[in-house]
Amino acid sequence: MTPAPAPGRPPSAVPTFPSAATTVVGVIGDPIDHSLSPLLHNTAFAALGLDWVSVGFRVPDGSAAGALEGMRALGLAGLSVTMPHKTAVAALVERTTAVASSLRAVNCVLRRDGALVGDNTDGEGFIASLRRGAGFEPEGARCLVAGGGGAARAVVLALAGSGAAEVVVVNRDPRRGAAAADLAGTVGRVGRAEEAAGAALVVNATPVGMSGTGAAGADPVIPASLVGPGQVAVDLVYHPLRTPWLVAADANGATVVSGLGMLVHQAAAQVRRFTGEEPPVGAMWAAASQAVSARLTDR
Repeated sequence: MTPAPAPGRPPSAVPTFPSAATTVVGVIGDPIDHSLSPLLHNTAFAALGLDWVSVGFRVPDGSAAGALEGMRALGLAGLSVTMPHKTAVAALVERTTAVASSLRAVNCVLRRDGALVGDNTDGEGFIASLRRGAGFEPEGARCLVAGGGGAARAVVLALAGSGAAEVVVVNRDPRRGAAAADLAGTVGRVGRAEEAAGAALVVNATPVGMSGTGAAGADPVIPASLVGPGQVAVDLVYHPLRTPWLVAADANGATVVSGLGMLVHQAAAQVRRFTGEEPPVGAMWAAASQAVSARLTDR
């Protein structure tokens, strides 16, 4: 499908975009067909009137090094990195930012002074989604995170970096939970599900509730009955937009935020890094919401 002309780009019977002068960024992962990153990036580029395009590339597990060589050889302006490559890319780039180094995971690669620099915008996107979706500031707050994987680790680090008074991690695998809690330094510790009742913020950073996975009907790590009025409940799952856990937390009186916010804001942070321009978050939100709603309708 030919992309819609960006503002200032006249329509033509003969497609003129993208052209040999178009700046290209890539999105790598496997699978990649489901990724909304190209849509989010391209929505931003069009709204900004930039002659840029974002393209998804299926890169099998174990082939990240070749993808980075391709980035260098083809002159791609940047890469967005999704599963299963985040850890591998962190070990392959010339430099990493402090956040990516702490997480040992990269979700975008930037060109800086001839070098490939790995960054991670997941935690930044999460904090931005809290502010937009719930008006919540982590500073001084007691927070509880369920999970021990990459998403949970990014959230734990971001909460600690934003001044949370305490970050409690609950995970079915104690070792992974402890490793995630360590990222919060002196304010992090491993806890129990029952402690959610006393937290200002409760985050499900597990795949429980995600459509199309074996975790769709699994029991949540934190029962929704423990979350209620005066608390903010966030589910990083965005397919569906409202998981059963989030619906139950809402019914109990909690302020709820879906995972779509983190997805949009981490992509917006990538656009800012790629282009140096302030991303049009509203347009990106609208595009993502429409895409997710269409997928749910098509099921």
